[in-house]
Amino acid sequence: MIASNPALRCPAESPHNSVEGKAIVNAPRLSYENRAEMRQVFDRAIRLVDRQPFSLKIPRAARIGQLVKGMHYHYRPEFFLQLQGSTTFRYPDGSFVLGPDEFCIIPANVPHGEQVQAAQGRPFRNLVAGFYNHSVSLHFAYEASPGKPDIEAIEFFDAPNLDVFLTFCNGIIQTHSMQSPARDAVVKGMVLSMLGLFRNIVETGTGRLNGDIGKVHQAKCLVREQFSNSELCVRLIAGTLACSPDYLSHLFHLETKEKLTHYIQRIRIEGAILALESSSLTIAEIAYGSGFADPAYFARVFKLHKGITPVEFRGLSGVRRRQPEQQPKTVYFDYSDFNPGIPRADRAAAVSMDA
Repeated sequence: MIASNPALRCPAESPHNSVEGKAIVNAPRLSYENRAEMRQVFDRAIRLVDRQPFSLKIPRAARIGQLVKGMHYHYRPEFFLQLQGSTTFRYPDGSFVLGPDEFCIIPANVPHGEQVQAAQGRPFRNLVAGFYNHSVSLHFAYEASPGKPDIEAIEFFDAPNLDVFLTFCNGIIQTHSMQSPARDAVVKGMVLSMLGLFRNIVETGTGRLNGDIGKVHQAKCLVREQFSNSELCVRLIAGTLACSPDYLSHLFHLETKEKLTHYIQRIRIEGAILALESSSLTIAEIAYGSGFADPAYFARVFKLHKGITPVEFRGLSGVRRRQPEQQPKTVYFDYSDFNPGIPRADRAAAVSMDA
């Protein structure tokens, strides 16, 4: 069940409130040493998963998208790798403790809370991956106050292949809950693929988002993190960044050649497109989840950006999926074969036998 209209929430209840936004804005970017450590962490994790049984914990998807006191949720999955100490994850139907070298994926829209602690004389520390519109965030977390985690250092990496990350992540979640002979092998393969993708993006990842400096970079971070918050606007972003809305709007347009209001709408529409293509949520639910308090206004903005309504877009996506294959199945030296999987010689033999 999707949460009620986000416009009716008070700021403290919003799953993407300004406190979380400030944590992201105030956290430093990954240093050279952070990147080197992150590469080592992923290398070690790949060896761990490849060579021996590993622990993966995924909470049950209960009370999806509902507001639960002391918990929050995200519109895309989160990936955790515990490094030191432990994290106690609470969710509506239970809890579990994540220890060193254990993995956790929190499915999209699952309410959860986190409490962290040191263990065996070593401080708490973990590595967290988040997914946004065309970008992946990776950050180290530490215990900022008793039991409370915060961001030590973070980087947003441009990810044109974001759908690949999400396919693996959601595939792990789905397969983990199944009882099938090849379950463990499939989960292992997908976890290794995820870790490899993270390792590669740390090694080679760059992008325009990381190239921006100062308040423009911070504004983009906030929009990508909180686009689903219906209260997100230029005024709220400017207040978080301690500057005036007019100054921030002028600076953003000067550096990006795009109005900040347009950027907010564009990021929201990109998130809605992903939901339209990959989920069965209603148009109204997608509107609320994309930060629009009014589904009718969402439809107007969507048509302004894409030229068609959300309903028409979803219909065209369905038509494209159902269309027969237009390309030949196999291309030979002297002809193209459109038949799915039966070589020409075998088909001729089959035809003669039928005759």
